Amino acid sequence: MTTLPRLILTKNLTRIGANPRPLSADAKSGRLVRIRQGVYVDAAAWNGLQGSERYRLRIEAVAETCMAPTIFSHHSAASPWGVPTIQRGQPVHALTTFHGGGRSRAGVRRHLVDPERIDAEELDGLLVTSRITTVLDLAAFVPFAEALVPLDHVLKPDDARGFAALSKEQLLAALPGRYVPAFERRVRIAIELADSAAGSAGESYSRGLIHAAGFAPPALQYELRDPTGRVGYSDFYWAESRTVGEFDGIAKYQKPEFLKGRTPGQAVVDEKMREDRIRATGRNVVRWVWADLWSPGELERKLSAAGVPRRRRSSQGQANDAETPKRSGDTR
Repeated sequence: MTTLPRLILTKNLTRIGANPRPLSADAKSGRLVRIRQGVYVDAAAWNGLQGSERYRLRIEAVAETCMAPTIFSHHSAASPWGVPTIQRGQPVHALTTFHGGGRSRAGVRRHLVDPERIDAEELDGLLVTSRITTVLDLAAFVPFAEALVPLDHVLKPDDARGFAALSKEQLLAALPGRYVPAFERRVRIAIELADSAAGSAGESYSRGLIHAAGFAPPALQYELRDPTGRVGYSDFYWAESRTVGEFDGIAKYQKPEFLKGRTPGQAVVDEKMREDRIRATGRNVVRWVWADLWSPGELERKLSAAGVPRRRRSSQGQANDAETPKRSGDTR
């Protein structure tokens, strides 16, 4: 895991009697980046971070500047747990027991919760909702197509962080009474669809969109063979239309664990040769990238053109129904 740059806090300078004004000047000159009032980070280090790493620093900045201990939830709890999410400009999420107004401001979205139902742990110096609570809250909160991303992930052991896999039975057992019935049903459906065979967050999100568009469920990690032997495993496969679906994330062309000593250029050539072998077996191959997932309807158009069978009409809006769920007993 990447070592994140150190946060530079104006309160630390003030505490020792130093003048914090030079930090503002350094931010104006481009040497520092202000990520929150009173919190700065080295600009060169910031520019080298991925979006998920920048988000993690924003969470830590909120923790450093809140007057009282803060319990982070949803995407912001998922970050230290190592649970992938679809972020796209997410604010920092935290819990509140305050029933008045003003729960969301200054880049922090606060979620009302019954104090007796708070289930928090300390992780990497942050107070966060438990792993099960985090995943269930995400499944209830995010657009339906995104819910499979965290759910698929936790069905597998996280060896890098030492977390065991969660079972569907564990998730379902923790569900009753958390949300109003409509959202509980929605989370149950997402849990039923979750699959530990998904190879990446992009594949999980793709499958959520595939389901929302009404296509038949594909087989995952399907073994493909030709007369000379095994070609490999496809991300998705529809036997009825003999269609292979491949999500092309950037990792397979950049990360060492996927390159396995090859150059990115050679990886592209190898992938093209693999596709040619698949097509030679009489199967269609459909490829898509992140940009296709961000473009409404683009994945659906590609799969329709390839003849992928439908199980029903698409659910208009199911892929992006981002209504905030009420917890059982909430007054929102």
